Amino acid sequence: MLYFFYEQLNINIFQYISVRAGIGFFIAFLLTLFLLPKFMAWAIARKAQQPINKYVPNHASKQNTPTMGGAVFIIATIIGILLTSNLGNHYLIAGLITVIGFGLVGFQDDLGKILTGDNLQGLSGKGKLLLQALVGVAVTSYLIFVADFPTTIYVPFIKEPIFDMGNFAIIFWVFVFLATTNAVNLTDGLDGLATVPSIISLATLGIIVYLTGHAIFSGYLLMPNIKGVGEVSVLAATLSGALLGFLWYNCYPAEIFMGDTGSLAIGGVIAYMAIIGKSELLLVLIGFIFVIETVSVILQIGSYKIRKKRVFLMAPIHHHFEMKKWAENKIIVRFWMIAFLSNLIALITLKIR
Repeated sequence: MLYFFYEQLNINIFQYISVRAGIGFFIAFLLTLFLLPKFMAWAIARKAQQPINKYVPNHASKQNTPTMGGAVFIIATIIGILLTSNLGNHYLIAGLITVIGFGLVGFQDDLGKILTGDNLQGLSGKGKLLLQALVGVAVTSYLIFVADFPTTIYVPFIKEPIFDMGNFAIIFWVFVFLATTNAVNLTDGLDGLATVPSIISLATLGIIVYLTGHAIFSGYLLMPNIKGVGEVSVLAATLSGALLGFLWYNCYPAEIFMGDTGSLAIGGVIAYMAIIGKSELLLVLIGFIFVIETVSVILQIGSYKIRKKRVFLMAPIHHHFEMKKWAENKIIVRFWMIAFLSNLIALITLKIR
């Protein structure tokens, strides 16, 4: 709507991505703050509460906490985008497909868990991966065949692309989607643990995407310049605002959980923005906390299958620290600090090319 005001009424202030991103942030933030209490009351009345895995330590008190809060911040994000963005932009359209597509996969998984009252129910592992892959294929195919997005791949510290992946980019990008969405999902195990690193990652990627879409800034930093991708930084800001509103109720002790509905949608947007910002490999730093959580699970499973021994007391690694009797809020804040520092390093690398 605001971009429409610029085009039709010539209100120039609304041509600026930074202005619309800021407005989108506050719209989504306030909407989430307003809607979440109503959703929580409905969820409690309907017993839409989080089933707790019996093997997770000290989490019995979270049994009656409502879940699927991700649906609220997704809706707030979509409303914010519709009110502030250039809806004719192909990259923004693909971003909306990402949010809605992965959010629906997570919603179906959450619904199965709630209806059965069992955290191990919902979509099967293979079924969830298949649906995620289908969304990933849809988004990446749109990028290549509709948006004509370049399929080159960049490496940090090198100013030129190392090679062109061609249509094989779809396979690589779908892997990025699957890895990121499931990494965020694994991290979402403590109150607010996934929320703040997600906000930080979105902020970093929002900056990268904005620079990539800006001819002057990208040229100065020797970054790839892709016309039109800067508009997606409005999505990053709007989702960040919605997540900040969600954190008001999700911080320790959490009054609501995001569920797979939220974590898969967040992971999808982070992966998407890394792809269009040509930062797929830099995502290791940007999403460092998510990487640590995922690697801890891989090491735990691999070690047990090969050696019949565990590397950690429990995986993902945040449960390891719980088993070591660390206070939950101490684990959360320290992980937030690591996420902040790793993203600072990621931003510093932009100047070293």
